[in-house]
Amino acid sequence: MRPVAAGLVALVTVVTGVTSYFAFAACDAGSLGFWALAAAPVVALGALAAAWAVREDYLAEWLLPRWGDLTVSLLGGGALYAGAWAFVRFVAPAGSRWEVWLVPLYGQIGDPRDLHAHVFPLVATLGVAALAEELTWRGMVTQLLAERVGSRSAWVWSAALYAASYAPTMWALRTAAGLNPILVLAGAGVGLGCGALVRSTARLLPAVLAHAVFDCAVVLIAPLWGPFAVRL
Repeated sequence: MRPVAAGLVALVTVVTGVTSYFAFAACDAGSLGFWALAAAPVVALGALAAAWAVREDYLAEWLLPRWGDLTVSLLGGGALYAGAWAFVRFVAPAGSRWEVWLVPLYGQIGDPRDLHAHVFPLVATLGVAALAEELTWRGMVTQLLAERVGSRSAWVWSAALYAASYAPTMWALRTAAGLNPILVLAGAGVGLGCGALVRSTARLLPAVLAHAVFDCAVVLIAPLWGPFAVRL
């Protein structure tokens, strides 16, 4: 891998790790500061990735809409949510030892009633952040990694780095039970799911929409923990 490419991948990984740690450790739960620190660096990295993609002549191809994108995106987002729900249902159900992983996460996101009172700006924030993350990780980072490991496996390596970039949140969200890997596990699932969508469609747009659907579902529509959680 070229030094510049390696530097970009390292920059994205370090910035994601540092800012996600401080967002979940140092900001008041549900505050504007939390959402700003959680989203603003992601958007900045997405802007960098978009500029890189324009220079490399990838951006138009990545985001070109095609017939059926909405269906693919809804199915993809639904599959991501189903996987997350199954994990919570069978690994960390209410009353279990591992339910504690979800408590600080949803506590930091904020009170559902406050979130619903600001639904439109929150949906816009989640949508822009999903676009920025996909441009960064499934777009730029994956393409840069392909120089080293080849296009067949670059999306898997990108997903692994995406998950690893959230490792600092294991300390930020730690509980009396120890380190909390919930965002690392979520990153692995989203990284592999969205990476598979990009790999199969050769474009980013379906993954962007699926990621946004998933984020809106777990934060606003059907949270995985709390008073509005889906329980079957």
